[in-house]
Amino acid sequence: MADLALRIRGLRRRYGATVALDGLDLDVPRGVICGLVGPNGAGKTTTMGIVAGLIRPDAGTVDVLGEGPFDPTRHAGRVGLLPQDCAMPASLPVGEVLAYYGRLQGLSTSMARRAADRLLDEVDLADRAGQRIGQLSHGMRRRVAVAQALIGDPELVLLDEPTSGLDPHLVVRMRALLRTRRGRCTIVVSSHILAELEATCDHVIFMERGRCTAAGSMAELTGRSRQVIVELEPGLDAPALVPSLQGAGLRAQVDGTRLVVTGPTGEGTAALNARLLPVLLAAGAPIVEVQAGRSLEATWMASRADPPPGPKPG
Repeated sequence: MADLALRIRGLRRRYGATVALDGLDLDVPRGVICGLVGPNGAGKTTTMGIVAGLIRPDAGTVDVLGEGPFDPTRHAGRVGLLPQDCAMPASLPVGEVLAYYGRLQGLSTSMARRAADRLLDEVDLADRAGQRIGQLSHGMRRRVAVAQALIGDPELVLLDEPTSGLDPHLVVRMRALLRTRRGRCTIVVSSHILAELEATCDHVIFMERGRCTAAGSMAELTGRSRQVIVELEPGLDAPALVPSLQGAGLRAQVDGTRLVVTGPTGEGTAALNARLLPVLLAAGAPIVEVQAGRSLEATWMASRADPPPGPKPG
């Protein structure tokens, strides 16, 4: 399990009559930015709470960084967390609060101050270091909360809705910040903004009713590595193109004005396009758009067509 940052098996948790986790199994490889996708009540926040040691499971096992369930001594300084509703001391200065979190992660006083200054610059709040937390806007407080989850360079970072309340340009900045950590640590991020996860993550896990319904690399799950979707102009006889595509060794399905084309097993999208585009151009097909695989949103909606059985959490 050395290649896994997180391994969960058979995890169960109830809140009274409400089932939050119903035998959850999932793996998160080391070094990835992993998107956790699911509706309200899917169990995402409960999962993060259990991984971070804040919630006790009713059953199941959690292995954090290959060393068993979270232990404050064994995992000291190695796990960072941004809870969904993160509140920090309103009366204290931003820089002081962030440096304090750095000390909690095991940094010396001087190292914590330097790390706080660096992170405040990365989240575009360097000029607010002396301002009190309570004087910040919601979006600013959220950025400080993300910074505290990253301070000390933990090996595993859990972020629950990190871009909630941020302006679009700050969402872009936050995406860039997380990307700089790819390969340096493992980040698990939960969000309802699927386009944002698609642009940020290289691994994804779907959750529904307290279970994992699909998981894999972003390319595998969305079909980017093996499938091309071609949007054609309306009015074209798309089914007439299928025999020619089959003759080129491609599998094709017609979905309205779209062709969903899959190449031979093991052949990437570049090789697929080399087979596909000459056929379409020779046929004079009016191509509007060519897309590698489906969007994460489309993949998620398709996965919900057949939800897993079992009780639905509230």
